[in-house]
Amino acid sequence: MREPVELRRQRILSVVESRGAVKVSVLAAELDVSVVTVRRDVEELARVGRLRRGHGVARPIRDPVPPSAVPVPRGEEAAEDAGAVALVVPERHSYLYETLHGARSVLEDSGIRIALHIAPPSPGAERPLVERALADGARGLLIAPRWPSARSEELDYGWLADVGVPTVLMERRPRPGSALHALDSVCSDHWYGTHLAVDHLVSLGHRRIVLAARDDSPTARSIRAAFAEIAAARPEVEDWTVVLSSPEAAAEPRGSAPAADGRAALDLAALLRERGATGAVLHGDVDALMLVQRLAESGVEVPRDCSVVAYDDVVAALGSTPLTAVAPPKAEIGRAAAELLLRRLSAAFGDGGPVRRTELLPTLEVRGSAQGPPLPRN
Repeated sequence: MREPVELRRQRILSVVESRGAVKVSVLAAELDVSVVTVRRDVEELARVGRLRRGHGVARPIRDPVPPSAVPVPRGEEAAEDAGAVALVVPERHSYLYETLHGARSVLEDSGIRIALHIAPPSPGAERPLVERALADGARGLLIAPRWPSARSEELDYGWLADVGVPTVLMERRPRPGSALHALDSVCSDHWYGTHLAVDHLVSLGHRRIVLAARDDSPTARSIRAAFAEIAAARPEVEDWTVVLSSPEAAAEPRGSAPAADGRAALDLAALLRERGATGAVLHGDVDALMLVQRLAESGVEVPRDCSVVAYDDVVAALGSTPLTAVAPPKAEIGRAAAELLLRRLSAAFGDGGPVRRTELLPTLEVRGSAQGPPLPRN
């Protein structure tokens, strides 16, 4: 049952009168309502003269004791003096940059300074960045490690579990039972996203489907595993296969060029002919656009000859053939992660309650790159 407005406003007054100035975001976390709701309540209470309103802060009509006698709690007015929140994301990763901007909007609205750290692609690059941020006084951490392979992920478990400040993983789901299993995380449900892609193609009549996917991130590994599980379980799917979407899409390649590690560019047109496939799921967006271009060069038109669903939806809409795409809620992941971190940082919330492993569902953006399979040729 929703709490009556007057009771909620009385609780706000009680908190403000007992503690002095309190940030609106802290009140929202403690009352478990939105910041917009609390802001509206504070404005109304200020209008009738029951409290004073500052920039993002609610104050009592009279300070209960001289301000100098009361230390300001961390996470309230001293937010900017209490240290920044470190935000660590991989270099050249447009997908996670959208997540970054979602987190930034929440933290800046709460008056918390952000220290952004960009991790280069070298193995173990995140650890020294986090250690430097902690040495500079960071009081919280939002991080999306690159984790190109399962091995690189496991190597980070130990130190990341012991950073000593509230930490939330973004778009990462650690292995069950690992040292990070009990760490707060916010992630897209990539199984569901893969289901959307396969279900869309199946609903259009496709029975032979190819997944051309990356294999150099936790997201890529989740999509590959989900596709194999879903395709194998769908009785309508007669044939399916998983291939690498580009020579650079594998984890920790042995060489910088395709010729150096023995991998040639994927000939998707030949693979479609070999498997008799009429539908393809392509991860990620840039690889998808390049593969569609190569299909056109080979005389295979999308969607006339092959229907395509891309995965990521960062640039899928910008191709000469705008691609239907699975769209993970990238910015929302960042916002949810930042809101969860604020709970941990709030002195009023204690330890922030139980660990949360939050999953948000992707959506399917239909743009016309998929239709019914071509009619058999005589």
